Amino acid sequence: MLLPSVRPQTARSTDLICSGTIVKRSLLHTFTVIAAATALVLLAACNEAPAPAPEAPAPILQGNQLRFAPNHPQLALLGIATAAPGKAITVELPARLVWNEERTQRIYPAFAGRVMSIKADVGQAVKPGTLLAQLASPDYGIAQADTAKAGADSRLTQKSLQRQRELFEAGIIARKDLDVAEADAARSQAEIQRAEARTRLYGGGGGVNQQLALLATISGVVVERNLNPGQEVRPDQSGPGVPALYVITDPTSLWVQIDAREAEIGTLKPGAMFELIIPTLPGQKFEGRVTAAADYIDPSTRTIKVRGVVANPDRKLKAEMLATARIERIIGPGVVIPSQAVSLLGAKHTVMVQVQPGVFESREVTLSYQGPREAVVSQGLEAGDQVVSENMLLLAHQFRVTQDEARPNNISEQKGAAAPAKTAPEATKTVAPAASAQAKP
Repeated sequence: MLLPSVRPQTARSTDLICSGTIVKRSLLHTFTVIAAATALVLLAACNEAPAPAPEAPAPILQGNQLRFAPNHPQLALLGIATAAPGKAITVELPARLVWNEERTQRIYPAFAGRVMSIKADVGQAVKPGTLLAQLASPDYGIAQADTAKAGADSRLTQKSLQRQRELFEAGIIARKDLDVAEADAARSQAEIQRAEARTRLYGGGGGVNQQLALLATISGVVVERNLNPGQEVRPDQSGPGVPALYVITDPTSLWVQIDAREAEIGTLKPGAMFELIIPTLPGQKFEGRVTAAADYIDPSTRTIKVRGVVANPDRKLKAEMLATARIERIIGPGVVIPSQAVSLLGAKHTVMVQVQPGVFESREVTLSYQGPREAVVSQGLEAGDQVVSENMLLLAHQFRVTQDEARPNNISEQKGAAAPAKTAPEATKTVAPAASAQAKP
């Protein structure tokens, strides 16, 4: 009988325990949700971006002028240059240094042969008559043999002439036989002179040894060598595009090849002076003089080839160096401004002029000269005018955008001004009956 009374108590206590556990779990879940929500709120508060800075007011277009508010951030990006009176401008032209061909010798083989020995190398100073290389040439041996034969024939004809004179004086031969002997002697003498001059031109002696000597004929320095021992050379391996066996030059004087535009040909006349700037030699300037100018325009580059000469006593300048030639060009009336201040709009040149601080207007100009650094304005500007030289394209774009935005507004304003004019008679019509109604009583 006790068991039934105990079982209900056990079940009731179990229910109480279970219900307590459920309450605790529900409270724990509630606290967890509240903590997560609080963390999200705090995290959102930490990540909240600061309030954006107020935007600068947009420029205003009034007529042909673009006005910026004082201390507008865009004004700090603009560079201003003052138009200067035009007297002389500096023109820069591309140039290249080459060997002075008046002091340069390029040696090619006169006869076919084989290189036996090399006597001179690059960097060696030479003078006229210095032996550069020795070649074994059978063709040159033939020339030496011709000289020897001519000498033998000349001696034979001289002896024959002497005998003929003795016979003529003795009355044994006729006068015509003596004349024939004198003519033969003269021909043999001319042949020996020709043959000896030919062999002497290439350094040959009196014998036949087939040894062809390559000799220097000017004083200078060997700057190029294109032969090796045992190399076979031929006279047909010469001419444009074929390197010479030796190149000897005087490096203390160099030529300057200048590519001039058509507009500068009047300035670069023979005798004109120019300044040479070498990018690899900063801070150093060299003076040059124009010696010749071509009479034609290069069709591929549309430039005129101008040649100058520059002294190089310290041998700092090297052939094939790239340089810039600066010349002073006298211009006519006008003002000088930076070339980057000019923009081309269609077929017209325009500049942005600052008429007041923060106030700019677009102005059309006429150019008499435009180079890579400076431009000469003949009409449209006066000396002292301030033009935008840096970020000019940015300002010109802003000017055009503002113009485009202002055009629809002007049209809508005109339509809005016309609408009240049309409704004015209607308003009078509606007011008139009211006034008559008040008058009836």
